[in-house]
Amino acid sequence: MTNGFLGRQEKSAARAIPAAAFGAAVLLALSAATGAAQDDARPADAKGGAGPNITQQVQKQTAVALPSLSPIVDRVLPAVVNVSVKLRADAASPVADEDNEGSPDAGPDAGPNNGPGGGGGPQGTPFDDFLRRFFGQRGMPGTPSPHPRPGGEAMALGSGFIIDPSGYIVTNNHVVAQADKVTVIFQDNSKHPAKVLGRDEKTDLALIKIDASDPLPFVQWGDSDSTKVGDWVVAVGNPFGLGGTVTAGIVSARGRNINEGPYDDFLQIDAPINRGNSGGPTFNLSGEVIGINTAIFSPSGGSIGIGFAIPSTLAKDIVGQIRDKGHVDRGWLGVSIQEISPTIAKSLGLNQNDPQGALVAEVLPNSPAAQAGLKQGDVITSVNGRPIHSAHDLPRLVADMPAGQKLDVTARRGGKEQKITATVAPMPSDKQLAAAQQPQQDADQKPQQDKKAEALGIRLAELTPDLRKRLRVPESTEGVIIRELADDSPAAALGLEPGDVIVSVDQQPVKAPDEAAKKLKAAAAQGQVLLLVNRRGSSRFVGMSVEKGGESTGSSSSNKPG
Repeated sequence: MTNGFLGRQEKSAARAIPAAAFGAAVLLALSAATGAAQDDARPADAKGGAGPNITQQVQKQTAVALPSLSPIVDRVLPAVVNVSVKLRADAASPVADEDNEGSPDAGPDAGPNNGPGGGGGPQGTPFDDFLRRFFGQRGMPGTPSPHPRPGGEAMALGSGFIIDPSGYIVTNNHVVAQADKVTVIFQDNSKHPAKVLGRDEKTDLALIKIDASDPLPFVQWGDSDSTKVGDWVVAVGNPFGLGGTVTAGIVSARGRNINEGPYDDFLQIDAPINRGNSGGPTFNLSGEVIGINTAIFSPSGGSIGIGFAIPSTLAKDIVGQIRDKGHVDRGWLGVSIQEISPTIAKSLGLNQNDPQGALVAEVLPNSPAAQAGLKQGDVITSVNGRPIHSAHDLPRLVADMPAGQKLDVTARRGGKEQKITATVAPMPSDKQLAAAQQPQQDADQKPQQDKKAEALGIRLAELTPDLRKRLRVPESTEGVIIRELADDSPAAALGLEPGDVIVSVDQQPVKAPDEAAKKLKAAAAQGQVLLLVNRRGSSRFVGMSVEKGGESTGSSSSNKPG
């Protein structure tokens, strides 16, 4: 869970937004009413008026009254439901722990399960009695009670919306992932048992279904791609168990990556959403679903106006696959990639101010990428003619490709452009991927002499079979082990650790400690070192600027599968 993003099971990510935007709009309308009268009195631009005066243009707009949202709410509210989940007996504690990831500065009392009955408010506040009466001992909605009473039940609450009159309902994966029993509650408080048809962890989406004797009210998908920053949105859900709650705001940003998964492409909204809103819809002013409320950023566990919704264009396809097949098929290339920092860009001879592309940190054996000839250190700049601006672009593009699709990949290698054709394969399961990366220990392989060398405050040692096994280094990975690091070394400043494997120095493979030390010293003389490092089976590039006295600046980034 990324710092500050509220949780799974209302993820401490309660998933939400505030309504200060309305106040701003009212002020804008009032100022516009008097703006035209003031224009004639405004002095000319001191610089000669070369550019447009944006403030005056806004003030000249005709003032309009803010419309009521009640017609939209009246239409959509019957299709929004509460999702009540009885958790499995073994699920209560892990989810409660996960919820406490919500605050970047979380201490013993900072998690969302604080307060009476695991309530989620600071202890000793005026709200204690209210929380105790309203929530009893079950814990806050959206969070199971971390320590249920004997014979008690761990419960969680979320939101959902009906997309088909026969009873198909969309919600979040984290709402129902650990469910023993799911109940859907309508606006009239009628309760209906639901079945989980399928879940997708990577996008946090789930589809559930109830049996309906009569056609149910439902809502339609909208086009999130046409949604613009500044557009009004309405969120409906079940915050803190208060079902049928409506909040409003605007789209604050698009394409947000909150490191929730490899396919992050969230809409950011400021309509207040909180714990229990997870899985609820975000509507445009046409009453169409353009997002599924999924996470909030909050240092406190409550809404501060930064919420995130899965865009409908992504959700519609995922939900359709779950409905038709019970699972989601994705394309797979078989590479781990990372962002290109300015330091790494300098080492690769790329534009430091605006590095473009996805850096290949690792190529899995026997994968489509390996068969096509992609290599570690390649910078993928386009796929099928579509530019790859950052590492985040590639996984989503490949995942949307069907198995068997040909990919024309353009990559930079050693300063030259390479044209590579790869064939997309079906994405393996997590177990299959883990098995492919699991090192295979050769029983006949004998430990080699533990030779050591040192450079730039890094003490290096040979990668022996025993160390390879203990550090989970794949057999396909060669290199030297970091045995010790000086506290003031450039590598330590960048977060390298004893046990990391240095695979290459300036894209030159190293297999012996003395060889690695020699290459490090030579690279350092140029003031710049690019290392490929493997940590517990996962590879990444690290760019390091070496200055006098061993000081350094540099960066690395986490890998993304593709």
